[in-house]
Amino acid sequence: MGRAWRWLRRHLRTAVQVAFAALTNGYVAGFLQGRIYRGAAKAVCVPGLNCYSCPGALGSCPIGALQAVLGSRSYRICLYVVGFLFLFGAALGRFVCGWLCPFGLVQDLLHKIPLPKGWKRKKLPGDRGLRLLKYGILVGFVLLLPSLVVDVTGQGMPWFCEYICPSGTLMGGVPLLLTNPPLRAVAGGLFAWKAALLAALLLLSVAVYRPFCRYLCPLGAVYGLFNPIALHRFAVEEHKCVRCGKCQSACKLDIAAYKTPNSRECIRCGECLRACPTGALHTLLRQRKAESGAAQKSGT
Repeated sequence: MGRAWRWLRRHLRTAVQVAFAALTNGYVAGFLQGRIYRGAAKAVCVPGLNCYSCPGALGSCPIGALQAVLGSRSYRICLYVVGFLFLFGAALGRFVCGWLCPFGLVQDLLHKIPLPKGWKRKKLPGDRGLRLLKYGILVGFVLLLPSLVVDVTGQGMPWFCEYICPSGTLMGGVPLLLTNPPLRAVAGGLFAWKAALLAALLLLSVAVYRPFCRYLCPLGAVYGLFNPIALHRFAVEEHKCVRCGKCQSACKLDIAAYKTPNSRECIRCGECLRACPTGALHTLLRQRKAESGAAQKSGT
């Protein structure tokens, strides 16, 4: 029992990721029949990237839902989707990316594939500039293009989903093409482009940790803005911190947590917390519990 508990604690994040991906993509009949689920649950967003067109998806992606509303000729803003993003952002920040996003799980598993020594990299050349791409994609492909580029009927289209989203290609496009010969016959240059982009990101994920999350994901860009103020955030006790850098060494995103514990890039995987030798780095919730306990003890 003790060994099982230790194993679960060590692999807790992966277990949560797998369970959440299975829960939100659990429409098995969709994969078997090559048809997407169209029930009432599809009107509900899930926190991470979760393509509406995935045969197993029981909910909708907030980025896809936001584009659908912005591109609609009848609506210009969806308070539900905006409120959803604010709610999860304010509560969890990029914890969603680290624990609840199915495409994040795919990248995590690929990064476990061993490579010859020196082939693994923490970041790409030009990392600082590349990290800004996801904000450009958020503004351009998610917000502006669906709103401004419309057809003769006044209807826009979901540009990010159509031209970039690798999660939609992997979890929606590929399964549907495998089970629908007529779709394969009409798949053209656009799908070829998205398949090539997906393949490049999957291959890159073996060597570089989460390249899509780091450089391209607009949902991560939104949640990252909330990291410094989210209810679930990290804190450093300066009097305990010896600035040894072990938190940064343990971080696959190369974040110096002792300097910026609430970086917009942090996905809250928790590796830095486990690596800290003095217990200086912890969640804000734990700090508040400790302060409350100390206050009660001093009061007695």
